[in-house]
Amino acid sequence: MQTSEARRAVAAALSTASSLGLRADDARVLHDSNKLTLRLLPCDVLARVAPAAHQIAPFEVELAQRLAEAGCPVAALDPRVEPRVHERDGFVITLWTYYESAAPGEIPPAGYATALKLLHTGMRELGVPTPHFTDRIEQAQQLVADHARTPALADADRELLRDTLRNLRRAIGERAGAEQLLHGEPHPGNVLTTRNGLLFIDLETCCRGPVEFDLAHAPEEVGEHYPGADQDLLRECRILVLAMITTWRWDRDDQLPDGRRLAGEWLSRIRAALDRGGLGYDG
Repeated sequence: MQTSEARRAVAAALSTASSLGLRADDARVLHDSNKLTLRLLPCDVLARVAPAAHQIAPFEVELAQRLAEAGCPVAALDPRVEPRVHERDGFVITLWTYYESAAPGEIPPAGYATALKLLHTGMRELGVPTPHFTDRIEQAQQLVADHARTPALADADRELLRDTLRNLRRAIGERAGAEQLLHGEPHPGNVLTTRNGLLFIDLETCCRGPVEFDLAHAPEEVGEHYPGADQDLLRECRILVLAMITTWRWDRDDQLPDGRRLAGEWLSRIRAALDRGGLGYDG
């Protein structure tokens, strides 16, 4: 968020928590992007704050409740207040349990795969309307095609991303079998290591698709431990996801620190992966 907007967002979170009977004198920024993630002290609540137009928050709250009730490994809403979306000063605020990290460092691949499998098992039982994973591919394709939104993207790189997104979207659609509700972005940044085991956060990216699309966001070793994963499909999904996140970095409004440097590195990785895997599609 912009600095002035972030200050207002912090104030909105503090005043919301206080109005609910939680002592909130200070806020520490844990993550800052399109929304703000804060640790409120001394009540020790994790607050997520987004502009009021961010209408996905009610869906995320409902889904988190249903997954927790099903025994899925997801972060819980704070039990001291009503589980709902709060609105204040043009922001929507949700209040979650804050978890201290039990074991900082790399997550063991086998445990990661087990937790993700458990999440997928619970999600398979939920009949909730969500976007299809191809909708997110379409968003990336539109961004690549829009020169005004991606003015720094070189023509050769634009062509590479355009063709990779188009061809892998088609190939994965032809290969993929069963589809289900997915997390959407279960990368290590959305996994907490807690005393209660691994917990997934940030459910706003949920979509429908093959489990291999979710696995493509995790470290490669995780896919090797996930039972029943189609390794060929997973390989294609990994390249697809890499093309998508590379595309986001070229958005003129992208705020990821060092994003352009990463985008350059990822373009090289896409080319190498396509060559190595024999996926250099024509047309």
